[in-house]
Amino acid sequence: MDKKRWLKFRYKLFHMVSVGVVDEPVNQAYDILSTGALVVNLAAAIMNTYDNLRASYGQIFSVIEAATVFFFAIDYILRFITAPDLYPHVGEGRARIRYIFSFAGIVDLLSFLPYYLPVFFPGGTAAFRMFRVARILRLFRINAYYDSLNVITEVIISKKQQLLSSVFIISVLMIASSLTMYGLEHDAQPEVFSNAFSGIWWSTSTLLTVGYGDIYPITAAGKIAGILIAFLGVGMVAIPTGIISAGFVEQYQRLKKLGDSVEEDIRFIRLSIEKHDTWAGMKIKDLGLPKGATIAVIQRGGRTIIPRGDVILAPGDRVTIGSENLPGERPANIKEVTIKRHHPWNGVAIKDIDISRQSYIYMIRRGGRMILPKGTLHLMEKDEVFLYTQLNHAAELDPADSSNPS
Repeated sequence: MDKKRWLKFRYKLFHMVSVGVVDEPVNQAYDILSTGALVVNLAAAIMNTYDNLRASYGQIFSVIEAATVFFFAIDYILRFITAPDLYPHVGEGRARIRYIFSFAGIVDLLSFLPYYLPVFFPGGTAAFRMFRVARILRLFRINAYYDSLNVITEVIISKKQQLLSSVFIISVLMIASSLTMYGLEHDAQPEVFSNAFSGIWWSTSTLLTVGYGDIYPITAAGKIAGILIAFLGVGMVAIPTGIISAGFVEQYQRLKKLGDSVEEDIRFIRLSIEKHDTWAGMKIKDLGLPKGATIAVIQRGGRTIIPRGDVILAPGDRVTIGSENLPGERPANIKEVTIKRHHPWNGVAIKDIDISRQSYIYMIRRGGRMILPKGTLHLMEKDEVFLYTQLNHAAELDPADSSNPS
């Protein structure tokens, strides 16, 4: 298999293992198989904890675990092979290393590796079994199907600084309350509050819940301090709750504002100069750009270059071109439409899309790759569709004027 055919085949594999890409039946079938294997594996693991079920069906549970874990191993290998398509802007080696050390890569590895490690290290069977719980984290992949679950992840990520700050404050209060209670209760209960950190369990249960009653103050000063600390706990728990609640409101308002699609005018075009491009090795002043178009910025490696006339373009440069509306020219409207899950174009072939005769789709960006549109190409969720519309003069007229032909 030559390199071109291999890259094409690998990209198809990447689509197959990517959750939520359902443009072809094989991709959707793989998603169903992957989710089904995980659900069956977890169900068998839970039922295997019951003695009566294990006595009757233990062999079946073992077969189910062996088969599903083998599937997880194959899935990991496929994701490792297709990592360059997941991270297209880095080299193949770096892409695979990046996947291995990513959160998803670690979860995928722990989904099957602990099952086989006892073969080589029999003494660590109990410890390896503990890591099998990582399989349940694979369920987070269904986020690709449900926008509501994506909102949870986005809120936590966007509010991580505030959440970390609230956790820090709660930790400080826990230590301070433990030290306070030690000072007040040590003489009365030396066996309970024996040292500065013996009250950590009490302070944790008091600050974060209503307490469990196993450790409690008996002195008057200790009881008063306990009441104050309990009130502080209510306020401290309310901080992260309020942060997350506010984040949900902001996120849903943003999604409501954006609607099912995101459309924005494109005022700049970014190009990558390749080795055999005509512009490679040419000076900017010799490019012959049309009137009204100008090079705004050039990115070369990690540097930003001011585009003066004598600057020579080199392979690998990323050039940003801006343009202005020229007087007397018929305006052209260029839109970028991001296909969301419930967008009416999702899953529809381009030839079946109902758009104006003055509009046409001239480019599609899918997973970082640019695709030329064909009539039989079906649009997918997360596709970025570039739409060109030629506006007529009537569209520029004021509505009051256009309604009166005289």
